[in-house]
Amino acid sequence: MTAKVDHEERRRQIAEALLRIADTEGLQSASMRAVATEAGVSLRLVQYYFTTKEGLLLDAFARLGTQLQARMERFIAEAGSPPTPRRVVTAILTSILPTDPESRRITRTYTAYYTLVLSDPEVMGKVVQQPELLEGFLAEQLRAAQAAGEIDAGRDAGMAAAGLLAMVNGLGSSVLGGQRNGEAALAILTHHLGELFR
Repeated sequence: MTAKVDHEERRRQIAEALLRIADTEGLQSASMRAVATEAGVSLRLVQYYFTTKEGLLLDAFARLGTQLQARMERFIAEAGSPPTPRRVVTAILTSILPTDPESRRITRTYTAYYTLVLSDPEVMGKVVQQPELLEGFLAEQLRAAQAAGEIDAGRDAGMAAAGLLAMVNGLGSSVLGGQRNGEAALAILTHHLGELFR
């Protein structure tokens, strides 16, 4: 049992080294050798735990998703009780906006992955599922809000969820690019949610 825990800790150490490189330099700089140096381990050890770079990329991507999920859950818990559809949607979208060091790191790292997948269709097929799952979850929350009379029943919940996520992603890019700060981005999101919910 101890060996298993140690192996998982080593995999985590290596994957998080890749995520740090992705955040600060982009994935084009994340060679197996660079990851080994960042993790403070030998190249041979990286190759032992991850026989291919794609395997390492996908493992690290899954860990990034877990980090974002934990942030979303924290924001939902802090949004108050009961967790109404509006509170859940607001918490999730707010958690994604790059308004603090944690969310800026997560957004930059996702951007590094999206840049990578544009040039690698095989990897793209393996990393695009996460946004689709989130979009589906948001659509479910919007349908629940419609059932509760909080959103116009005539709205297409799927389209609204897709639009909200696209807007938040665009706002995130504008924050990282220096067009606006996190506070301004949050004000825009709040405005649009106020128009959507009654």
